[in-house]
Amino acid sequence: MNTLCELFREQVEAAPGRVAVHCRGVDTTYEAIARQADSVAAWLLQEGLQRGDRVALLLDNSAEYVACYLGILQAGGVVVALNPDTTVRELAGTLGDASPVAVVVGRKAVRPLAEWAATSRASNGSGRIRSWIHLDGARPDAACAGPRVVSWSEVSGRSASAPSVRPGWDDVAQLIYTSGTTGRPKGVTLSHRNLAANCRSILDYLDLTADDGAFVILPFFYSYGNSLLFTHLAAGARLIVASDFVFWNRALDLMESQRATGFSGVPSSYAMLLHRSDFRKRRFSHLRYMTCAGGGLAPAVVEQVREIVPDVRLFLMYGQTEATARLSTLMPDELDAKLGSIGRGIPGVTIRVLDEAGDPTPPGVVGEIVARGDNVMLGYWNDQEETARVLRPEGLRTGDLAWTDEDGYVYIAGRKSDMIKSGAYRINPKEIEDVILELEAVAETAVVGFPDEVWGESPVAFVVLSPNAQKPTASEIVEHCRRHLPRYKRIREARFVDRLPRTSSGKIKRAELRDLSRSGPDDVSVRIGGKERSRTILDP
Repeated sequence: MNTLCELFREQVEAAPGRVAVHCRGVDTTYEAIARQADSVAAWLLQEGLQRGDRVALLLDNSAEYVACYLGILQAGGVVVALNPDTTVRELAGTLGDASPVAVVVGRKAVRPLAEWAATSRASNGSGRIRSWIHLDGARPDAACAGPRVVSWSEVSGRSASAPSVRPGWDDVAQLIYTSGTTGRPKGVTLSHRNLAANCRSILDYLDLTADDGAFVILPFFYSYGNSLLFTHLAAGARLIVASDFVFWNRALDLMESQRATGFSGVPSSYAMLLHRSDFRKRRFSHLRYMTCAGGGLAPAVVEQVREIVPDVRLFLMYGQTEATARLSTLMPDELDAKLGSIGRGIPGVTIRVLDEAGDPTPPGVVGEIVARGDNVMLGYWNDQEETARVLRPEGLRTGDLAWTDEDGYVYIAGRKSDMIKSGAYRINPKEIEDVILELEAVAETAVVGFPDEVWGESPVAFVVLSPNAQKPTASEIVEHCRRHLPRYKRIREARFVDRLPRTSSGKIKRAELRDLSRSGPDDVSVRIGGKERSRTILDP
């Protein structure tokens, strides 16, 4: 099994002139990416980088990001990719925890990074950062008195050969900070073995080749986006980077013109395709596959996508950052028989559903998903207690509740932290959400527990409507749930919002919705994203 850098080098040697990244109208070849990665690695080593030192990336998706990612690994460093749309407070947590020796920053993040550096120096907590690379036009003037500052053109323009550093399989390759929907982000520690194992498994079931081109809307700093990066580079394929998410039709224009063969998104991405674009009217003659992870795709949405692009293979996937990216997949030819399932473990991965004693549950009985494989993380950075809690002798305790059918297919029953506790019942909010999404006018929805003096909690639905459909009333949504759900799962309220609060990786911040659901009965509006939306309180 080869490392990611070795797999990439094989593609460079096979076809140096093949396009690796298309971004903002510019094609960058495998040879050019390799040359830039060599320059980055050589510069880092010249700056004194030691094996295992961390280097932070605060960049948008771009060819420069890819070159820096590979260059850090080639030099024996550890990639710490962070959201460039950040704040001083967030940087204090992540950079304070990771203690990088160098950072690469783009225009979007330069101000908060400079402010963090100034604040950190003033409190004698400047950490280990010795060097900054800034993309041209993003010079961090406020930090010039501290670390050495150079431009991307200075680093990438120098001539350098590939360094001879070869990290070990169990050496740390990357830290990915979890999105922190319920608490402090944790640094998931991934080894070179983890990355290579997950890469090999994904290449296996997706059948990726050098003829593929992935349309990339997911950020590379996110685990799912990271897997798109390393799998397509390993296959010699293209990364077609979308930069316009405000106007989705422009993004689809790029997807068509670049003849993308693959589209990958989270459930909200598919909501945007169906309700905020003219995806239904287009014909994507080159599109071969679509994938979804980061949350379950409602059966009603699956059916709509399959109807629009019937010849495209749709993979419904399940994973965790703690497993590098992927744990299981429901294959396209299994959708009819097993719709609603997350499938079975991908090649090299074993997933089981266990009870609290660690024994396998019988078919139909809910337990916790536990995973084993070379893709499972080394642990959480600087957090032995949390590592010991989730990495057990039986495997990775995912925190996801599920059950299996007689054929061994796994069905999610919800996350422990998301379950609504109503009387003696434990309700998976996704069951209610899937029913609400059957309404054509509903683009997205999220259900959380509302405090109830009698039952403890009652389900409340937050609903985002499609702008192009006849709008249902809250009472119609409640009535739809009444017809299709047992009494204890019926929603107590329907509230309309302009958008759902999400993390940078697209996951719903249910904690924020729970705070909104606890607002008093006299409140007449819900404020999300700076806009007010009326709500209707209904007693079913």
